[in-house]
Amino acid sequence: MKTKTELLLELWLEARTRFSNQLDNLTTEDLKKKLGNSPNSVGFLIRHIGEVELLFAKNVFGDSTVKVTAKTVIEKRDSGEWLDLVALKNYVSESLEKLKGIVKIQTDSDWEAIITTKEFGTKTKAEAFGRIISHTAYHAGQLAIVNKYGII
Repeated sequence: MKTKTELLLELWLEARTRFSNQLDNLTTEDLKKKLGNSPNSVGFLIRHIGEVELLFAKNVFGDSTVKVTAKTVIEKRDSGEWLDLVALKNYVSESLEKLKGIVKIQTDSDWEAIITTKEFGTKTKAEAFGRIISHTAYHAGQLAIVNKYGII
């Protein structure tokens, strides 16, 4: 029988494939794509997903080794700087590993621990983890649409 941690980790990793499976087919030119006057490019969305994963590892799960300056969260708009495909892929690979690493060491009782953040208030760690799953899936959908229909 699997632990809560193993089950939740499997759930997140499967949901995250909606994002990660798109990365292999992107080109550097795709990073500039936007839909009309929308504020977010493909590059911005990739960076944003990575930043929020790192924020979760640090602020929700307490990984003190994580150092993150969440520019996309702070600026709330696309500055046009997210144009290095290799760097972005490396960044979201790092964010995946950091979050996966801290999640793996959670005990079953840890998932019931109460945490409070300014972004979404007071929740159990399990409820908070639901936020990162839905956050990534939400932006993965945006990424797919912007990449398919967006223009440079």
